[in-house]
Amino acid sequence: MERFFKIKENGSTISTEIMAGITTFMAMAYILAVNPNILTAFGKTGMEWYPVFLATAIAGGIFTIAMGIFVNFPVALAPGMGLNAYFATVVVSTAGSEHPITWQMALTAVFISGIIFFLLTITHVRQMLLEAVPDALKHAITVGIGLFITIVGLKNSGMLSVSVETVNDIPKGTFTPLQGFETVFGLGSFSNPDVLLTIIGLALISILMILNVRGAILFGILGTTVAAILMGRVDFSSLSSADARWVPDLTKLSFFEFDFAGIMGVGIVSIILTFTFVELFDTFGTLVGTANRAGFMKNREEGNKRVGKAMFVDSVAVAGGAALGTSTVTAFVESSAGVAEGGRTGLTSVTTGICFLLSLFLAPVVALIPGPATAAALIVVGVLMMQAVTEINFKDLVIGIPAFMTIAFMPFTYSIANGISFGILGYVLLAFVANVFGKGEKYKIHWLMWVLFVLVIVRYVAMGGH
Repeated sequence: MERFFKIKENGSTISTEIMAGITTFMAMAYILAVNPNILTAFGKTGMEWYPVFLATAIAGGIFTIAMGIFVNFPVALAPGMGLNAYFATVVVSTAGSEHPITWQMALTAVFISGIIFFLLTITHVRQMLLEAVPDALKHAITVGIGLFITIVGLKNSGMLSVSVETVNDIPKGTFTPLQGFETVFGLGSFSNPDVLLTIIGLALISILMILNVRGAILFGILGTTVAAILMGRVDFSSLSSADARWVPDLTKLSFFEFDFAGIMGVGIVSIILTFTFVELFDTFGTLVGTANRAGFMKNREEGNKRVGKAMFVDSVAVAGGAALGTSTVTAFVESSAGVAEGGRTGLTSVTTGICFLLSLFLAPVVALIPGPATAAALIVVGVLMMQAVTEINFKDLVIGIPAFMTIAFMPFTYSIANGISFGILGYVLLAFVANVFGKGEKYKIHWLMWVLFVLVIVRYVAMGGH
């Protein structure tokens, strides 16, 4: 291990690397419970909990180990937050429509986006795209997704209620403007046990985080589960039922459940582009941020080379994860927890990956975790993603307005794609006007931004405005 991972050369030890890998796993193990709940949307998407759990654990294990062995990089991968919520939203929101998008079609879109990543990576176009989009918009995308995830958590917890009278007045599949005094949202009832459990979860996770407890989100989920048990909200019969799978049943895996024929009849192009676009910036930020934290970017050439290799593994993981039956697999920002513990080599990732594979034997226990516990985790993840807002200069309105539109349109229109689209439109338009008619700073507009500008307009014209 010493020779293969160059542990001493990177100023670390085997024991430090192993502890760092366990720390990273503890920080991101919540995805084992959260991802199945989101992708199944509590039975609304048609996907089943156990196959998604299997895919989450196996994808997290295999591709994190691959990152460690082939790149020697202390970064872990698993199905990404935000994109899994978008995945479920697309499936649920189109159910009952003339051209519904099934979960098999959505997995096909993820798989295609992985192929696109692979091609963009080996041709170095991926790096070019990252240079084209202003840093402010990249940060705004992160913040917007954080708010989007928060909305998902609030909905799943029951803390976000909806006015039934208002909704019933709106025909299905149509949109209607609201008056200035109208709203369809409200605060859920505190007599609802799920709402109380979510509040308990938020308090536990928040307290543990400010006390700098490693794995605060995971321990908060476990603590909320204990509270749910005391409140009689957990059914233990599943542990001894015939369906309890203490030994992984890989025959239940949704392997290569693709529908290439079906996606031809729906507007899948914009969905593929959204998966591709969001993952593009999410991965880049995580990889570069982790590389900086680990000190790899001190030698910029070597650091960029390592990040490039990591992008290659990431692109394979996207397609591979879809083949296993889960939404986009991506690098996790929680990897920084292991780096903070001293992880500097791929042995950290290998350790984390092994932990994911071992978790396959804990499916019945993970299945006991109630929805409010994972909902609280989603809300807190939104807080962490919101931190990127400090990197945006809102005083520069050429930057501030598009960034704000990116952030606001994601949660308020319940669409990640809308946020990114309006951010691109706003920046290209305002930067062009400022460059032509302004007398101050000149703003860079990469030619690829013009291409994206046109594609966004075409997308909305084709969609009829929605």
